[in-house]
Amino acid sequence: MSTRDRQLHLNLFVAPMGHHEAAWRHPDTNVNQLLDFAYYQRIAVKAEAAKLDSLFFADRLSTSPAMVRSGAAGGLEPLTLLTALSVVTRRIGLIATVSTSFNEPFNLARRFASLDHLSGGRAGWNIITSGTDEEAQNFNLDRIPEHAERYERAREFLDVATKLWDSWEEDALICDQQAGIYADSAKVHEVNHTGRFYSVKGPLNVSRSPQGRPVLVQAGSSRDGRRFAAEFAEAIFTAQQTYEDARLFYRDLKRQAEQFGRSPEHVLILPGICPIIGRTEEEALEKEAKLIELSNPAHSLLMLSKRVGFDLSGYPLDGPFPDLPVEEVRGHVSRTDLIVRLARSENLTLREVLHRLAGGRGHRTIAGTPAQIADLIEHWFTQEAADGFNIMPQVMNGGFDDFVDFVVPELQRRGLFRTEYTGATLRDHYGLPVPANRFVREHAQ
Repeated sequence: MSTRDRQLHLNLFVAPMGHHEAAWRHPDTNVNQLLDFAYYQRIAVKAEAAKLDSLFFADRLSTSPAMVRSGAAGGLEPLTLLTALSVVTRRIGLIATVSTSFNEPFNLARRFASLDHLSGGRAGWNIITSGTDEEAQNFNLDRIPEHAERYERAREFLDVATKLWDSWEEDALICDQQAGIYADSAKVHEVNHTGRFYSVKGPLNVSRSPQGRPVLVQAGSSRDGRRFAAEFAEAIFTAQQTYEDARLFYRDLKRQAEQFGRSPEHVLILPGICPIIGRTEEEALEKEAKLIELSNPAHSLLMLSKRVGFDLSGYPLDGPFPDLPVEEVRGHVSRTDLIVRLARSENLTLREVLHRLAGGRGHRTIAGTPAQIADLIEHWFTQEAADGFNIMPQVMNGGFDDFVDFVVPELQRRGLFRTEYTGATLRDHYGLPVPANRFVREHAQ
């Protein structure tokens, strides 16, 4: 597809305070908004007015006394919050992160089908496998399963969920009150799945939803994660530090998707970008420096240690970044590899790595004017390093408004981003087809 025919996609990755670790301490942040629905409603309504593709919420299934002392940890459960936001919005997509490691396919399929019905076809599922022992210990496990096993489980989980979403054909509902026929039983199917991890009879107790199933999103960039994404994901959230790495990732995922018989146009690559916006570049850099001043190195070190799975507390902050054995990582493999490569390529100290990660946990950070932010987005998009971006404001109060008020209009002036929605569902926004129902396809064969 030519660049002229492509449509730039922009999702708002909502972190309640902002994506910088010190955002909760910023003078513009109201820390009492973390559990305030009116706050999220304002964000959702403004994002929809800007014609953004979707709202996206991440999730983590653990915290600790040490984490909550110096960082704004915790928050509302994503599916619950997005269901409430579906009532106060009409067009914007609603993407929730839900782990395959600590859920059951039937319950998850039912919750997402419900959200898709209630929102009129705007649901998306960010599929994760969870990657820390702390999360596992909240679900009757001592340690998180090995990386390969988590993806094997995720593959079967997704297979069961898609069978359940297909268990009602689109025209199964009859609703003939006079004849006394609610549904055509020949078009409602038991799935009768028996596998290594799951045994599920079905059918789902929710009829087929407007999109057929939620848009499938995936965020893993490891070897297992890329293969899973290329086979199943319709949008891929990824962390890429450089244009060169982003372009290589883009090409690799599109190539792998083709090998699975999929259209590359139906696999959207959406890197994260963490902007700080100023009227001048100097003003933006001053804002960035202020956040660094508000950072707590001990907390940053704790968060990094949890992310890479190694205790870094004994290393000098102003010494070289430790040579971590990435091959021994059990949890977030791809992100650990990114962090190690970043430190090595730029010869960063441990303190410098903490500063670089504080703004976006490995996603690309940029401080600049609206035009400079738009330049980066345009370059990556037109040169096929991205199909769009996950926008991750480093401070939500102020930073989100700056992006919507100044960067989005600049992208619209350049003809890169929509000025009106042309569809009603998240699949419409992404240019994705409604998936065929497997039971209809099997019957036709």
